[in-house]
Amino acid sequence: MPHLAEGIARFQREVFPAKAGLFARLATAHRPGTLFIGCSDARVVPELITQTDPGELFVVRTAGNLVPAHTPGTDGVTAAVEYAVAVLGVRDVIVCGHSACGAMTALAEGHDLTGAPAVAAWLRHADASLARTAAAGRHGDVAALVRENVTAQLANLATHPSVARALAEGAVRLHGWVFDIADGTVEELPTAARPSFAA
Repeated sequence: MPHLAEGIARFQREVFPAKAGLFARLATAHRPGTLFIGCSDARVVPELITQTDPGELFVVRTAGNLVPAHTPGTDGVTAAVEYAVAVLGVRDVIVCGHSACGAMTALAEGHDLTGAPAVAAWLRHADASLARTAAAGRHGDVAALVRENVTAQLANLATHPSVARALAEGAVRLHGWVFDIADGTVEELPTAARPSFAA
């Protein structure tokens, strides 16, 4: 923990003063333009990858960047999506998967998750991703599953009423990204109809 305290001290001493004007505006306004749904993996830092300032991204991070399809009940992911789209009025929503994803690796390789029942239950939200990967003859291929999972989670996202309304009104755009940890590239999947950011 000492390194975290040192980081806070460095932030207060060096970073905050340089961005004092930004933080003064953010103290009374919250208008992010993008909802970024990424993996909880510590190696995937949305603000670092996109080089955005505080206040630009509304971030939701879940194991495997999973977005449960809409159901009548409530959960944290659904509430965050609804707030970002219906209240904050974000214009873009990104679902970002990444290379070497532990959740996707566990599924692709059939890891025994009996010791982690909550994780196993959560990963059921990737069942469609597994089915699509198997149907494409890529069973066990982690990279293929990562990509299929982004596509499947975009489909789940579109089942949320707030997102469905915004899509129908042309008020929001959905994007699927895959971040490669080893080389730093970000690929936008064809379903989002945008070019790749890979160098």
